Amino acid sequence: MPPARIDVRVDRGVGIAHLTIHNEQKLNTLNSALMEELAVAIEDLAGDETLRAAVLTGAGERAFIGGADVGEMSQLDAVSGRAFISRLHRCCQALRLAPFPVIARMMGYTLGAGLEVAAACDLRVAAETAVLGMPEVKLGIPSVIEAALLPTLIGWGRTRRMLLLGETITAAEAAAWGLVEMVVPARELDSAVESWIASILQAGPRAIRLQKALIRRWEDLPLSEAVLAGIDAFAAAWETDEPNRRMRDFLARRKR
Repeated sequence: MPPARIDVRVDRGVGIAHLTIHNEQKLNTLNSALMEELAVAIEDLAGDETLRAAVLTGAGERAFIGGADVGEMSQLDAVSGRAFISRLHRCCQALRLAPFPVIARMMGYTLGAGLEVAAACDLRVAAETAVLGMPEVKLGIPSVIEAALLPTLIGWGRTRRMLLLGETITAAEAAAWGLVEMVVPARELDSAVESWIASILQAGPRAIRLQKALIRRWEDLPLSEAVLAGIDAFAAAWETDEPNRRMRDFLARRKR
């Protein structure tokens, strides 16, 4: 069995990073070593000011991330359990704090820890065959950390249904709920990702980073403070010539 690893490939020509979780024979489940490797990889990429976006996926066609490693979890106690789940939270937090958008490319099983990682990404596209769920209660543990993002995405009722019943849902149901932004046939998954990447590349690089940072702040702020944070972000856009240059180009095209 090949060793589990995180593969990172950066296309410097366009500024896109591709991260692939390689643990295919175990449905790309995350053990502590993989969690550490994934967190470090994302944190390292966050320091690269040339990056425009990143794509996160799992190797093969059977799973995006099938969950956390049950074999390892079966040996945990209260102390080691806290350390284990904190490592997973570090991965999710790194995705949320990355200054560029992260797209979750989801094929097959996206369960438990996998769904928490997907929820921490900015955009989610799933193959029609994807299966999503939070089955932790069936293993005697609650769904935690970035499962807290689910109510914002799908509402409290559906969150309770997923977490308390441990059910799985189809990709079509996930799209109807707002848990994923797009569902496509498996053969079109890469094309869908590429269409989103193309849209990001057409936008102002600094504007995209300002927008992600602002969205992240909106999640934590009361409405009145969120509005004021937007004013700050709008003003900050003019700290470079990106708005003036792009608006001049826009006006010039209209005159043609």
